[in-house]
Amino acid sequence: MLDFTLSLGAIIVLSPILLVLTIVGAVAMGGNPFFTQDRPGKNEKIFKLVKFRTMNNKKDKNGKLLPDDKRLTSYGKWLRSTSLDELPELFNIIKGDMSIIGPRPLLVRDMVFMTTEQRKRHTVAPGLTGLAQANGRNGISWDKKLKYDLMYIKRITFIKDLKIIIRTAYNVLKKDGITEDGMATAADLGDYLLYIGRISKEDYDKKQEEARKILNK
Repeated sequence: MLDFTLSLGAIIVLSPILLVLTIVGAVAMGGNPFFTQDRPGKNEKIFKLVKFRTMNNKKDKNGKLLPDDKRLTSYGKWLRSTSLDELPELFNIIKGDMSIIGPRPLLVRDMVFMTTEQRKRHTVAPGLTGLAQANGRNGISWDKKLKYDLMYIKRITFIKDLKIIIRTAYNVLKKDGITEDGMATAADLGDYLLYIGRISKEDYDKKQEEARKILNK
C-alpha cells in the first residue's frame, strides 16, 4: 500500500516532467519514446518493464542492431546520467510488478547465469532502486551487486529503505556509477563471467539459449 501511495503521488507531482519527457523523447527518438522489456520479477515471474528510450533502433546492412555505444544518443546519455529514464517504472510499481526499494529487475539473460543462491534475489519484488544502487550503481562489479542484493533480502526494514533512498538520491545528484568505466552500457552478467574466465563459451551459449526459451514461452 505504501509503494502504491507513494508512486501514485510521485506520478501526480511529476506529471509535467513526464509529459515533457514523453514529447521530447518522441521527437528525439523519432517515434515511440518508451522502451519496454521482459524482466524477471518476484518469484521470477516475467513482466514488462517500461522506461524512457535512450537508444535508437539503427541497424547494420544485415539488419542487426548496432552495438549499444553506436545507438546510445546524446539525449539518452543525459537521461541516464539524471536517472530520468527510470521514471516510467513508477507505473510498474502501481501495477504491482515492482516496489520502490528492492533488487533491480535485471535481464532474463542475466538471471540464467546466476547461481541458485544468487537467484534468491527474486524472492522479493524488484525495486526502482536498491542496496546495490545505493553503493555504486553500475560502477561496482557484478559480484558486489549480487552480494548487496542478497544482503538486502535477508533483513528488510523501513529504516534501511529510507537510507537507501537517501544514498541513491546522493549518487544520482553526483552522477556516480552511471555505467562501467569505458563502456556505454553495463556488461551483461554472462558476458562478464565469460570475460573473466568463470564459464566456458559452450556454457555461455547454452545459457543464452535457455534465456531465449524463457522469453519465447
